[in-house]
Amino acid sequence: MKWVLFVFAALLTLWTGAATAQSNGPLRIEITEGVIEPLPLAVPDFVPSGSSANEYARNLSRVIAADLAGTGLFREVPASAHISTVTDFGAPIKFADWKAINAQALITGAVSVSGGKATVQFRVWDVFSGAELGNGLQFAGPVEGWRRMAHKVADQVYARITGEDPYFDSRVVFVSESGPKNDRRKRLAVMDYDGANLQYLTDSSAIVLAPRFSPSGDRVLYTSYESGFPRIYVLDIGKVTRRVLESSDGIMSFAPRFAPDGKTVVFSLSQGGNTDLYMMDINTGSRKRLTSAPSIETAPSYSPDGKQIVFESDRSGTQQLYIMSAGGGEARRISFGKGRYGTPVWSPRGDMIAFTKQAGNRFHIGVMRTDGGEERLLTASFLDESPTWSPNGRVIMFSRETQGANGRSSLYSVDISGRNLRPVSTPEGGSDPSWSPLQR
Repeated sequence: MKWVLFVFAALLTLWTGAATAQSNGPLRIEITEGVIEPLPLAVPDFVPSGSSANEYARNLSRVIAADLAGTGLFREVPASAHISTVTDFGAPIKFADWKAINAQALITGAVSVSGGKATVQFRVWDVFSGAELGNGLQFAGPVEGWRRMAHKVADQVYARITGEDPYFDSRVVFVSESGPKNDRRKRLAVMDYDGANLQYLTDSSAIVLAPRFSPSGDRVLYTSYESGFPRIYVLDIGKVTRRVLESSDGIMSFAPRFAPDGKTVVFSLSQGGNTDLYMMDINTGSRKRLTSAPSIETAPSYSPDGKQIVFESDRSGTQQLYIMSAGGGEARRISFGKGRYGTPVWSPRGDMIAFTKQAGNRFHIGVMRTDGGEERLLTASFLDESPTWSPNGRVIMFSRETQGANGRSSLYSVDISGRNLRPVSTPEGGSDPSWSPLQR
């Protein structure tokens, strides 16, 4: 049922990433091809201004280091290897001491706390040239938001050294699962991209599926069986209020996704034994039918410019991927490998489509070009499904069920080269992740 209606598995292909540090020019990780040697960097504890900032100074530096090391592009030089200490944010850097331990990048910072507000300053240094990368910046906000400030600093470091758009200051909405397989309870939850600051958005009184962030990151579309039939709801995260988007009696609606403008939704609607794609104005409720083939069309996803939709259909006899105009019309098939393809998701960069592929007894997350070329599988498992892109289009999060796990799924991430497969920490089981854009 899950595979037929929602097809939660993805075949990930291509983005091979390699990093090289250029010691004879500006420090930069060049993302090209092949296996890389992570860039060594040092993140000494930030300098606190007053005793009230001590804990925040250390915690901020630890989250920044974890963000960067978690990409697989960086390797933190442990504090036990440091020769120098940084006790004054404005003092000259002893670059020879950092060169001696082979740190190629150095991040220094300072933290002050006053009246419930924290201010963070930081600098990024190329150790071998002795030059600062960009200008020092500072972020300020309530002390309870210190983790977000850490993500913002890490985003700046990542962008300056890689030249890529960042992704740490983002969130993920997903289905949190608990209980035995024959009594599985599901509720929507949202968290920071690294699993921190988890918040539940619904209770477990009804099955929920396939949450999807809006382009602005303030609303979530999802499917609920609260009425006995699958119906689409839209939820305002800040107010935790919701409303039914599609509520026609006897009609099943599911697999919704926002258009890039945030005003239109595309989804699957099943009635009379047929499942087709529809688009709807989220404010007026007016809808338009996009497909009319005697087959199952589902799992639609817009291109970043909103002009095209990729979706899954069994019109050829097996589940395959197709692209059509956002207004409907003739569709062209883009998947031609052996096996079944589902849950396609367009990259925010516009150059690739992630998907699930079932071939033989294995499931894969993969990626391909938008014309179907250069297909590459990134994972292989008993059951991998539900891919979602990071805001910069360089990492994919997905859900994995391992054999013998009694139907329990967990969240994982992998970069689009197929490297750096990592579990994502959640307090319970997790499935159907959806990555937000960068927070504003």
